[in-house]
Amino acid sequence: MASNQDTLVTVFGGSGFLGRHVIRALCKREYRVRVAVRRPELAGHLQPLGRVGQIHPVQTNVRYPASVEAAMRGADVAVNLVAILAQSGEQTFDAVQVKGAETVAKAASAADARIVHISAIGADEHATSHYARAKAAGEKAVQAALPSAVIMRPSLVFGPEDQFTNRFASLARLAPALPLIGGGTMKVQPVYVGDVATAIADAVDGKAKAGATYELGGPEVLAFREIMQIILKITDRRRMLVSLPFALAKLQALFLQFAPGALKLTPDQVELFRRDNVVSQAARAAGLTLEGLGITPDSLEAIAPQYLWRFRPAGQFRRRSA
Repeated sequence: MASNQDTLVTVFGGSGFLGRHVIRALCKREYRVRVAVRRPELAGHLQPLGRVGQIHPVQTNVRYPASVEAAMRGADVAVNLVAILAQSGEQTFDAVQVKGAETVAKAASAADARIVHISAIGADEHATSHYARAKAAGEKAVQAALPSAVIMRPSLVFGPEDQFTNRFASLARLAPALPLIGGGTMKVQPVYVGDVATAIADAVDGKAKAGATYELGGPEVLAFREIMQIILKITDRRRMLVSLPFALAKLQALFLQFAPGALKLTPDQVELFRRDNVVSQAARAAGLTLEGLGITPDSLEAIAPQYLWRFRPAGQFRRRSA
């Protein structure tokens, strides 16, 4: 039987938050990994995740088919993680998450390779969010180019260096209150990044059903308000939770879309708060979930304290209040 050392996996967008965990999981399974990124000179942090020579960054932009084709040359599997949360210049939702996804799938098909495409549970062609519509259109483009594609839709992904729990924990250090867009009633199923990476590695192994769409969620369904309360509890902060109507949130987002760091909020991101982000009953019934892959998901309260302690008033050594 062939060893995984003979298999080359090209990971598009592998230098980001989810990417580094996926690459670590693939390296542990002895795959050779080619990391296709726009700025390979900024991907040096990936090298310690594998053995010497196991990880090879290459310059690739999914908006340019020639560079994608070059990144797929000789590869056996493609993993497409490329996504953006806000548009900037030529990096638009349609260019990256629709046309870019199609380009990667066509290149994988031409190379006679398999593909694992990462989307999002909120993907919906009828959504009010442009991001969600683009995710749905990207899925269709990938399936049309390569019907055997495995599509994975994670819910809200959390973990070290994420842009969600860390963002609000950072805001809690400075702001007297945290906003709850739409009253904080939106339900999500937070999923640990390590579990998502394991699911993707399993799909690369061939354990996932070809042509299937998996929905990846954690063990709990939580309202956005409940997540904020968990973050405040872990960081030992007392902050007011203030309901923010959608109309007011979109008005503020017109200005905050230009803000730096944790303050940034776009009108399109506000739209994402209008719909729940949980695993569907259809996916559960069909076994197209983490549990269906034999993965027992970790909860937010079990994992987040391991990295959010740095936001406590005196760090990890502070005695927690009763």
